[in-house]
Amino acid sequence: MSQSRIAASFAKDSNRKLLVPYITAGDPNLDTTLDLMHTLVKAGADVIELGIPFSDPMADGPVIQAACERALKNNVTLVQVIETVKRFRETNNETAVVLMGYMNPVEILGYKKFAGLASEAGVDGVLTVDLPPEEADELVAELDAVGLDSIFLLSPTTPDSRVKHVCEKASGYIYYVSLKGVTGAANLDTAEVASKVEHIKSFANIPVAVGFGIRDAESAAAISVTADAIVVGSVLVSLVADHGDNPDQLHQSMFDTVNAMRLAMDETGAA
Repeated sequence: MSQSRIAASFAKDSNRKLLVPYITAGDPNLDTTLDLMHTLVKAGADVIELGIPFSDPMADGPVIQAACERALKNNVTLVQVIETVKRFRETNNETAVVLMGYMNPVEILGYKKFAGLASEAGVDGVLTVDLPPEEADELVAELDAVGLDSIFLLSPTTPDSRVKHVCEKASGYIYYVSLKGVTGAANLDTAEVASKVEHIKSFANIPVAVGFGIRDAESAAAISVTADAIVVGSVLVSLVADHGDNPDQLHQSMFDTVNAMRLAMDETGAA
């Protein structure tokens, strides 16, 4: 099997830390989501995490909860999210796309069908927030069968026994949640994150990405010193909330925010 887009992204340049923006699919509508994906790439995104809207996003703070509500008002479905990735692939076959969401929509669609549709559309990885690794074998097997990476979360309170288990099961990258709390929380301690990332790397043979609490160029650059990738979500979803009815302003704000992070990360890496 050829190298996955995610692995290829990390292998491209060992000095470049990956920037992984998250947006909620269907917020404010799927056409805007598609256009934003291309804007994110122009701004310097290496991987795009596309949120699957869900009615009870328990790991997410109010910003992404509201985004899910806006998308669900449009009756956005998991199949439509996958179809949006397929549309993205019509003009972009390089940038990796990860679907991030909760188990319920995947369960309803069925593991095998979900994996097949996602693979055919050009999805590269899947992160199901509420799927414990101990219960993930069936889904992981279906994803693995069609060449999709299974991405898992680790938190500041994850014991070493579980860190080891996740690192053995995961592919693509490990997503380290840098804060105790929900997405969009504040008070990021970069020294503490750096220490924890180094500890996780002692177990992992795949890259470690860090998300939650990264909201500007300064925090992205600081965390990128240790992490292999930076995931940024709530601050971008806030831009959709603020400018969803003004496409020009939305795309400019999204580009400026992500590109500032990209430039700061590159500058830190070159120092």
